[in-house]
Order: sequence, then C-alpha cells, then structure tokens
Amino acid sequence: MGKKVQGPRNGRTSAAVKVASILLPIIAALTLAPSVEAVEEPSSSATESTVDAASALECLALNIYHEARGESEEGKRAVGHVVLNRSLDGRFPRELCDVVRQGGDKHLHRCQFSWWCDGLSDRPREAQAWQEALRIAHLIMAGESADPTGGALWYHADYVQPYWQQAFERGPSIGHHVFYRRSPAPLVADASPHRVASASVSVK
Repeated sequence: MGKKVQGPRNGRTSAAVKVASILLPIIAALTLAPSVEAVEEPSSSATESTVDAASALECLALNIYHEARGESEEGKRAVGHVVLNRSLDGRFPRELCDVVRQGGDKHLHRCQFSWWCDGLSDRPREAQAWQEALRIAHLIMAGESADPTGGALWYHADYVQPYWQQAFERGPSIGHHVFYRRSPAPLVADASPHRVASASVSVK
C-alpha cells in the first residue's frame, strides 16, 4: 500500500474548479450575489472565493463520505459539525480543508481522520452516498444544520475505548460514534493522539 502524494494531491485544484462549475447553485447559496448593475463580469477575487468555497465544500463532503456514509443523516451531520467546530477553535486550523487534512504528511495512519492518510484513493465510488455527503456539507456550511453534538471537537467509534477519552467532556453518542467536547480544565500537552478525531467504523 503506497503512500499518498501530499501537496496538490490527486489534482485537488482542478477538482475544486470542477466542483465549482458543477455546484454553482450550491455555492451561490453560500455567498451574497452582486447585483447586475454592480458588476458585469466576475472579478478574480470573486472567482477565487467561489473556488475556495467549492474546495471547502468538497473537503467537508469527503470527510462526511469517508467517515460516516454508513450512518444516519444525524450521524453524518455530527461528523461534519466536528470539522466545522474545529475550524472555529484556535487549537485547530482555520480552514475546513486544513482541518480535514491535518497530520499524515510524513507517515501513513498518523492523521486526524484516518481516510486521509491510509494510502488509498479518496475518490468517492458510491454516487448516491457522495451526493448525500455534498448535500449535508452544504447545509452545514450554509448554517442550515443544527449541531447534534453540542459543539464536539473529537469522536471515536463506540466499540473502542481510547486512552484519551478521560481528557475531554463526553457528549452524545450518535450512531456508531461517541462525541467529546473540550475539557473544562486546561488541556495537557499531547492530550490527544494523532488520530484523536476518529477511530470510526470502517465502511470502505
């Protein structure tokens, strides 16, 4: 099993452009459209913003697809909201794609979300599940999905007992995942292992 190439992996930039062209109605719902009188042609900054939004949507949808496509809609939303919650927390990257891709740069199986650094293709192979992941990712990004986890930043599969669970406040169990919120006490260094986000059910 070979290591995935990092950096512009799997043609991510071109993929984002494709997503932008296919999902323009979705992206339009996430941004304020300028009036016809205000601008005749899209500016370069507007184009970049659209591509950035499409890339973020794709990253979030990929995480939902790989981590929770076997879950109920609530379970999928729960996993998606963990990514969003992390992007709003100073201990994690700000951008959704950076949250999803955190870790795994040098070694396999040393990242926050296991599918990202498992050496396998990230390409969705189940069309219906992929469309559902895109739909839920859009709802989350558009602010049209309530967070069923109550602000969780971590989760694990319900059949494991990771050593780090005592460092955080336990939240709800949703589907096959148990979610955790930030600890009421200051976190100690390295309280979370490399794969603290998910020891999730493998549905690949």
